Amino acid sequence: MTREQVFDLIQAHLVDELDVDPQNIDETTRFKEDLEADSLDLYTLVQELEDTYGVQMSDEQAAKILTVGQAVDFVLAHAETDG
Repeated sequence: MTREQVFDLIQAHLVDELDVDPQNIDETTRFKEDLEADSLDLYTLVQELEDTYGVQMSDEQAAKILTVGQAVDFVLAHAETDG
């Protein structure tokens, strides 16, 4: 799993959920300030990441993830690996 793959999944999810232009999403994009995501949007994203990558994210951890890049970093640091 590469950083690009994780970013692409998060970007696609945000485009689908929030109806935003993918060109407006990069690693520095902030969920609340830039995308106007609410807590339900962020909860849905966390569920998607947990289901797709097998990561477990507590509410406290999720609250600290403010940008797309931070979400990618979390997945890469916590994802289940095959070996």
